[in-house]
Amino acid sequence: MTSQSTAALRSRYVEQTASDLKENRRRQQELAARITLLKQEEALLTDILDLAERYEGFADASRLPEQAQDEPLAKAERAPVASRRSASVGTAPADTPAQAGGKGEPRRPRLGELLSNLLGTHQEPRLAKELRDELLEKHPDRDPTPQVVRNTLESLVAKGHVQRHKQQRSVMYSLAEPDEANRRLQS
Repeated sequence: MTSQSTAALRSRYVEQTASDLKENRRRQQELAARITLLKQEEALLTDILDLAERYEGFADASRLPEQAQDEPLAKAERAPVASRRSASVGTAPADTPAQAGGKGEPRRPRLGELLSNLLGTHQEPRLAKELRDELLEKHPDRDPTPQVVRNTLESLVAKGHVQRHKQQRSVMYSLAEPDEANRRLQS
């Protein structure tokens, strides 16, 4: 081998080694980014498993803490997942007619139940806004939007539990008379 061919060979090896090192560094950065992402996913999945273990034994979904489909999270529940876990397992206020939901924890009453109870305390029809204001006062842990309250009241009207009264441009609600509610259930 001549010195010229040796120099050319050495030059190619140096270039190849430099190229391999550059590719190696790029792949290391790529893998480091993937490892970081996988660690974040692992932390999330661990939180989900912890939460699932808390509710293990709740075979019936109706026994899980409830939230109406359109109801936004209560202010206390808008915290990150770790702190929300403990907030969502809390008990209902003492003045609510909560039923036992398994493992000794009362279930959170549904919005329709609360609105029906509020309507039952009044003799005259009430505006949805008045009912929402009263709900927020008596149940500060609940914060449904005005639209969710109206939708829930309309759902109760459709089921025959509540009557709708229109006065000019206002819509008011009252509990349905027991006789009328029974007639609707039978038909």
